[in-house]
Amino acid sequence: MSLSASFPSALMTSKCPITRLKPRLPFLTVVLCAFSFLALFYTERITFFSSISIFKLKSCPRKPASSKTREKPMAEERSTNPLTDDRFEFDPKECNIANGKWVFNRSMKPLYTDRSCPYLDRQVSCVKNGREDSDYRQWEWQPEDCTLPRFNAEIALNKVRGKRVMFVGDSLQRGQWQSFVCMVEWMIPADKKSLNRGSFLSVFTAKEYNATIEFYWAPFLVHSNSDNPIIGDPKQRILRVDSVANHSKHWTNVDILVFNSYVWWMSVAKIKSLWGSFENGEEGYVEFDTPIAYTMGMKTWANWVDSNVNPNMTRVFFTTMSPTHTRSMDWGRVNGSKCFNETKPIRNRNFWGSGSDKGMMSVVSKIVNKMKVPVTFINITQLSDYRIDAHSSIFTETSGKLLTAEQKADPLRHADCIHWCLPGVPDTWNQILFAHL
Repeated sequence: MSLSASFPSALMTSKCPITRLKPRLPFLTVVLCAFSFLALFYTERITFFSSISIFKLKSCPRKPASSKTREKPMAEERSTNPLTDDRFEFDPKECNIANGKWVFNRSMKPLYTDRSCPYLDRQVSCVKNGREDSDYRQWEWQPEDCTLPRFNAEIALNKVRGKRVMFVGDSLQRGQWQSFVCMVEWMIPADKKSLNRGSFLSVFTAKEYNATIEFYWAPFLVHSNSDNPIIGDPKQRILRVDSVANHSKHWTNVDILVFNSYVWWMSVAKIKSLWGSFENGEEGYVEFDTPIAYTMGMKTWANWVDSNVNPNMTRVFFTTMSPTHTRSMDWGRVNGSKCFNETKPIRNRNFWGSGSDKGMMSVVSKIVNKMKVPVTFINITQLSDYRIDAHSSIFTETSGKLLTAEQKADPLRHADCIHWCLPGVPDTWNQILFAHL
């Protein structure tokens, strides 16, 4: 099933001067423009998980981007030759982010490392935890149809000046938040920034910008008995699929909201769902198949957004599912140990692993398509699915302790193929977020 079909389509009008041709106009130009007019009706390009379908026309020359609007790259220039690169400047209404490839760029320098940024958890500090190869940090995502602007810390900080930015979701969303913080914090003097960590809410403050970049822990978005403390056994978790009230009181008066919720839902085939308060007992739950419970929970979240968010004051984003790589047979490695020892992305452009569920993605797309408040997808699933090389693997911690030598020797059981090393893939997610800002 094509997910993009759930979104409205839009037709881009040709700007070729067909209706006012002058007799002196070269015959070849007339023919080219006539063909472009016909192409308008026969050329269609569907954008996966985008707000519209794209009808691309390339017959008319593009207007060169003004040098004033180009940002200064924070690292070296792209490996592609700008003279032969015909991709247009990023336009969220036209660019299909999912259609692209990872290009190795040795000259690309991350804006931070897991040693230079003081705010990273050990869970994602792979080099600090002993990972020796660093090539996973040198791949950059290049969409086929447009140029994705490099993340510019100064511009990003000015975009959020005087604002509250909040990432809401699970530990993968926490990784995206930490990535965003590390990508901007190096520009701020030590005495003008701070981080306050809490059980649910953690707040990074950029004082001179009067801005906060926050993370709020809500792995299901709806209320659950496993929000805090976490219940390790997924079968013991019970969700209130009809309520976000416990969490949403922290989401008000936020200028930029970035949500996600996926991985925690996928840990069991059936979800125990409860109506009413946990204080009244947990015996009245009903078990639903995960997609059904997920639909209920996402509708509850969507109703809150539509009822409480003023789109003139607040922008709402949703990070699509972060793929897991726990089945090495997906990419043809029969005797592999999940993502362990993988050092390069998958090059098969048609790859879609078992760690990404199109049915669950369809649930979100259909719900968002019916919402009154516009929600922008940070479409990271397909591009992240290629990156089997970029997970924490054995260079991580569990239960607050780094993996022992014995655990590292058993990657099939202990390798973390869900979370991502930082710097790494989540930096690209924030590059996409930055482009939308």
